[in-house]
Amino acid sequence: HTSPSWLFASVCRHKPTRASMDTKKEADKVPVEAHRIRVTLNSQNTENLEKVCRDLIQRAKSKKIDVKGPVRLPTKTLRLHTRKTPNGEGSKTWDFYELRIHKRLIDLHTSSEILRQILNINIETGVQVDVTIHNG
Repeated sequence: HTSPSWLFASVCRHKPTRASMDTKKEADKVPVEAHRIRVTLNSQNTENLEKVCRDLIQRAKSKKIDVKGPVRLPTKTLRLHTRKTPNGEGSKTWDFYELRIHKRLIDLHTSSEILRQILNINIETGVQVDVTIHNG
């Protein structure tokens, strides 16, 4: 018993369903590679530093990004001791100066395009931002 060829052709040809079209679109998209990103913030003023940390973490969480931090590293205290008298005469009185540097670390797990959107914030004066990108 032989079946007509037109019947066989109509069975083999099928219209693509919506689900199969969506999977093709997803397959065509290039997967965005996520990086481990460490943002290091340095400042002499803790208020400005904490404000930048808060803004950065708030923007990252609004984009639904995995955030770890801020990790508060120990404060570096740079001390300078100098004599008050320029010529060495008189009583031996000294001036003491201190410079305190506060440091925070924030770890993110995202792509570099989204990182640019997150770091596009108003950074307070005196706050240094250093971004290190690790693959994987």
